[in-house]
Amino acid sequence: MPARTVRETDLYEPVKRLLEGQGYMVKAEIGAADVVACRGDEPPVIVELKTGFSLALFHQAIERLKLCDSVYVAVPGGSGRAYRKSLNKNLSLCRRLGLGLITVTPSDGLAEVQADPGPYAPRRQARKRDALLKEFARRDGDPNTGGQTRTTVMTAYRQDAIRCAEALKAGSLKASEVARLAQVGRARAIMADNHYGWFERVARGVYGLTPAGLAAVS
Repeated sequence: MPARTVRETDLYEPVKRLLEGQGYMVKAEIGAADVVACRGDEPPVIVELKTGFSLALFHQAIERLKLCDSVYVAVPGGSGRAYRKSLNKNLSLCRRLGLGLITVTPSDGLAEVQADPGPYAPRRQARKRDALLKEFARRDGDPNTGGQTRTTVMTAYRQDAIRCAEALKAGSLKASEVARLAQVGRARAIMADNHYGWFERVARGVYGLTPAGLAAVS
């Protein structure tokens, strides 16, 4: 039998039990909020229920941040690689927006907090930033169009590979000579890696072009 479709109302009782277990009094559909929880004199907690991640869900949750700082989104849990990938991406988005995230397992109604609301300071990835700037500096001109898809991106590596192939059009050469003619310091590594299938080693330290390489520069 196919799995029963999860409704927003199916999420309510598990979320309510979770919050009540933490000492909150919980009520549904208060004003525009799906769930409101109060505990003593503390500021309220608001939870928005949805059957999946969507732009509308995040828009609603951001609106609730105008009312209080503790806002969660609650969605059904799942399994499998695609689900985990989606969860990780949306978890990162929740953290950047200052939202909390609750998942509810449909099979047993278990509600789990994946992230609590709060200010988020992303950890800078210095290696990726340096790689970005290195590629920017090495790229000759601006050969691509921003937003292009399904086309080959002209990277600095590809530009250097083309220069090496151009130097070999007349015939095989030593790697050092290719580096000199093409003005590509990493010529030997590019030809040895042969990422595009353009180069072949014809002797020790000597490289030539494959038919694919000839076609690339013809």
